[in-house]
Amino acid sequence: MSSLTVALAILGGLVLAAVVGYNTWTSRRNAPRQPDARGSEPAEMPPAPVVREEEPVLHVDPHHGLGNERHQPLFDPDLPAPGALPIPTAERRGGLDPLIDVIAPISLDGLASGDAAIAAMPATRRAGSKPVAIEGLNEHTGEWESAAPGQRYGAFQAGVQLANRTGALNEIEYSEFVVKAQAFADAVNGAPEFPEMLDEVARARELDQFASSHDAQLSFVLRALHAAWSPGYVQQNAARLGFVAGIIPGRMVLPAAEVGLPPILGLSFDTQAALADDPAQSAIRELTLSLDVPQVDRAERPFERMRETAATLAREMDGIVTDSDGQPLREDTMDAIGADLQQLYDTLDSRELSAGSPLARRLFS
Repeated sequence: MSSLTVALAILGGLVLAAVVGYNTWTSRRNAPRQPDARGSEPAEMPPAPVVREEEPVLHVDPHHGLGNERHQPLFDPDLPAPGALPIPTAERRGGLDPLIDVIAPISLDGLASGDAAIAAMPATRRAGSKPVAIEGLNEHTGEWESAAPGQRYGAFQAGVQLANRTGALNEIEYSEFVVKAQAFADAVNGAPEFPEMLDEVARARELDQFASSHDAQLSFVLRALHAAWSPGYVQQNAARLGFVAGIIPGRMVLPAAEVGLPPILGLSFDTQAALADDPAQSAIRELTLSLDVPQVDRAERPFERMRETAATLAREMDGIVTDSDGQPLREDTMDAIGADLQQLYDTLDSRELSAGSPLARRLFS
């Protein structure tokens, strides 16, 4: 064998080794990152950012209709604030509230038992897409409550919600509510008094307009800069910040301090990746961090915690925080959003619909 042949063979071997090595390195570099052995101890969060004092007002997009379609607010300091919504002066009673409910009193000739009331309840507690509730005035406590066995009631009240995120109460839904409430009243020998339908439907539309222009559901997208992430890697890093697994695969939540309240933040990624036969090989290149503003009390500092969480995950997971269009979110942009949110919180407070309150959670649902 000539020296030339040997040299070519050696050179070919070196080239082959280089190709194999490069492919191996590329494969490892592009493989989804896996959880490490550090555990999921909570990470130390950076200090809360400073929010600017300027507060642009919220407004309704003039090109949007005011029908049943709900939409997110737009932020524009050059447009006037929406008209103030009149607040009913009726006294709040029980779980029903005249601010967001149609309330029909049901008078009785005598007392009705809780057992009879429970048996007379409508099979479904909805009129179209709106929740329906019936409460009784407890003979002993003098409080309005859901009917309970063994109790007696001197009066009842039926209510239907004026608006939610599906839109305003309409005539068909109001009529369905009347039918359900009348059937209940007949069963307990009561006499209902229904408000004028057209007045209540008009009030529902006004409330829906207010809610539409003051609804906000924010989201940040965290995108991988280099290597993709495996579901386990995402879950481990999120768990360090207090997130727990949600009901839906591919979703985690940051729970509120009080059990039963909506989560402060949500974090979601591809459901198919979470359900894969071998999740370790699933490649995730982006996460969505979300905040349902009206559902969370402002005292929880939800937006500040959202910013802190996004920054920490981006730093720890080699990612970048962007909007839904892939544009990086700068600090001044987030500051402006934070200022807008303070204005939103103040407006909701002034309408007795404070973010995170029972009424706000019902209206913005």
